[in-house]
Amino acid sequence: MLNKEEFTIEQSVEDWVMDKCESWRNHFENNYENKFDEYYRLWRGIFSAEDRTRDSERSQIISPALQQAVESSVAEIEEATFGRGRFFDIKDDLRDGEPQDVVYLREQLFLDFQKTKVRKGVAECLINAAVFGTGIAEIVLEEEKEMKPASQPIMEGQMQAVGVNISDRTVCKLRPILPQNFLIDPVATSIEEAIGVAIDEYVPYHQVELLQESGVYLDVDITLAPQDTDLDADHELTDQPDDKVRLTKYYGLVPKYLLDEDVIEEEDGAYVECIVVVANGGTLLKIERNPYMMGDRPVIAFPWDIVPGRFWGRGVCEKGYNSQKALDAELRARIDALALTVHPMMAMDATRLPRGAKPEVRPGKILLTNGDPREVLQPFNFGQVSQITFAQADSLQRMVQTATGAIDSAGIPGSINGEATAAGISMSLGAIIKRHKRTLINFQESFLIPFVTKVAHRYMQFEPEIYPVSDYKFEVTSSLGIIAREYEVTQLVQLLQTMGSDSPLYPVLIQSIIDNMNISNREQLIQVIQQASQPTPEQQQAQQVAQQVQMEFQQSQTNALNGQAAESQARAQKIVQETKAIPVELENDRIKAVATNLKAGNEDDKEFERRMKVTEKLLEERRLNLETAKAMTS
Repeated sequence: MLNKEEFTIEQSVEDWVMDKCESWRNHFENNYENKFDEYYRLWRGIFSAEDRTRDSERSQIISPALQQAVESSVAEIEEATFGRGRFFDIKDDLRDGEPQDVVYLREQLFLDFQKTKVRKGVAECLINAAVFGTGIAEIVLEEEKEMKPASQPIMEGQMQAVGVNISDRTVCKLRPILPQNFLIDPVATSIEEAIGVAIDEYVPYHQVELLQESGVYLDVDITLAPQDTDLDADHELTDQPDDKVRLTKYYGLVPKYLLDEDVIEEEDGAYVECIVVVANGGTLLKIERNPYMMGDRPVIAFPWDIVPGRFWGRGVCEKGYNSQKALDAELRARIDALALTVHPMMAMDATRLPRGAKPEVRPGKILLTNGDPREVLQPFNFGQVSQITFAQADSLQRMVQTATGAIDSAGIPGSINGEATAAGISMSLGAIIKRHKRTLINFQESFLIPFVTKVAHRYMQFEPEIYPVSDYKFEVTSSLGIIAREYEVTQLVQLLQTMGSDSPLYPVLIQSIIDNMNISNREQLIQVIQQASQPTPEQQQAQQVAQQVQMEFQQSQTNALNGQAAESQARAQKIVQETKAIPVELENDRIKAVATNLKAGNEDDKEFERRMKVTEKLLEERRLNLETAKAMTS
């Protein structure tokens, strides 16, 4: 643990911060500054003598291939993010549906983003990421006077006074930061895990004065900063503004022993998360604990392409750097060769020229010679420029597009344009879309979602009357870019051709195609399709009647089948009982036959009569039992 008594020389907070910043500045200048400057010149098309590929190079042309790659890649990500208008959504953990406060928060946040021109700031961060490899931005809180036209009744309501209502409002703005103005711990790979980050830049002198008057900064004497082109936004300007102050804003951990008691709390450890502002490298303007309720740092950054173990990413310019340099060398060599082959030159015998003659070649010029001009003068050239340079330049341009993944319909002949087959187009576009999607997801997770989340938390903290305070989950609702959208529309159209208009999937595919089209009345067309797919009230009533009739018909069929089943079961029971009664009837017939014979043989035998009576009773009893069984079965 750090202890103040361990240091023999007392150190102030501003000295500790500036020591860190100077160390980080040296690391940046030694490793990245020259590369970033060259990337910037290639993107802007600005020639510098240090960018020559050979000492004898005279041409200063810079191919626009890398410029096209940067702008195409940025446009694809920007269209995918803002092409549909609403680029974020809000969800909470409630299970009773979407409450009204979520809808209100989303609409209010979107309106504030429009007011503070967030889209413009995000677009600039995308440009910086494509050129330098990393997009960085600062979330700034500002107090503004919100003015709204209003009217007020006067003279007991007989007249209306027209004026303006003015109210104080805290707004959050996104301010892009150039890489030469951003400092970070070299061993850190993200803003959160670094001991701190710093924004070191020039600001107008009057801004510091205004913040001192409002009490944000300490009221100390501030002088103008000396010139340092390394911190300027555009290093190529020959005349830089001088009415400025060098402001270093540090966001990060500060040793506890350097802080005053009013900044320290009992639960603090060896370091305290603070905000320190220093002017001109040594004048302390502000020091305070991190005032944000979530304890986060107001800086966000994302790499265009991730480089493992490094904070600074890999941008479009770095990907296409070697191909661009080779293409520039090819074009400049051809232009230099054209200067030797196109412009007329003359070989002369210097001993046969008059004294003081000026051997210039121009229309109307008369050359004096001592002797036959045909022997003294002779046209001279270096031959013709080889036509192979055209094919080489075209191949190098393809290499730039292959390295960067940025391409258009005219970029690679035979692969994307009309000379290619449908399968070739699908394969080529599929590879391009995957690279753009990879960058888009990285941008959303590392930059866009953290930005929306941090801004919402700051509005909840400083504007609780407008923004409801709750735990919300923010999601990005970005769509596909232009290239990916056109590719998907083509696939949907091909699928649509394989089915008829009576298919249930036909209107769904039509709606998907219109949803991917970039037309002004897209929402209206989708609404018409959805309304057409819904039945009218008459159709709904007819459908209900048909359903009721169908249900009644099914019920009647069910009842009929149940009756048939009961009848079949009764008939089966009757057959069983009749089958059991057959032996009894046969025995009765046999007994009757025996009784008849006995009665006819001996009418006077009393024993026979007695037996006959017993037999008749038995037969009668059996007959009653049989009739009872038949009655039960029927």
